[in-house]
Amino acid sequence: MNKYEAVIILNPNLSTKVDDFLKDFDKLLKDNSFSIVKTEDIGRRQLAYSINNHNKGHYIIFNLEGDPSKLLEIETKIKYNESIIRHLFLVVKEHSSEDSSLFTESKNKKPESINEDVKVESKETKADDSANTKGEV
Repeated sequence: MNKYEAVIILNPNLSTKVDDFLKDFDKLLKDNSFSIVKTEDIGRRQLAYSINNHNKGHYIIFNLEGDPSKLLEIETKIKYNESIIRHLFLVVKEHSSEDSSLFTESKNKKPESINEDVKVESKETKADDSANTKGEV
């Protein structure tokens, strides 16, 4: 049995149906003699570039163990799943017992509304500063 890490990026419009996807993916893996060691649901994140007209994606990372001869069948079935916009399977020597850096970052991330308030305040402050400097000249 080889060890794998899989990164799946789902269509962000289907973020509410992640549990259904996880059940279907688990069934697909079990049917192909794979087992899930660990799952990390990262959540919605900004993509580095647009994929199929999506700027965000719902990330899920899996630690898997299974038969390498069955991996091709799994990838073939994933390829035709419209809810998956990108996937990647990596062979690893050992599974890390720690959380991934993406998962840690998503847990520690501040809510977006707080960040937007800070940006608005800084823009207003800059506008006031530039008005003051123009008046002084």
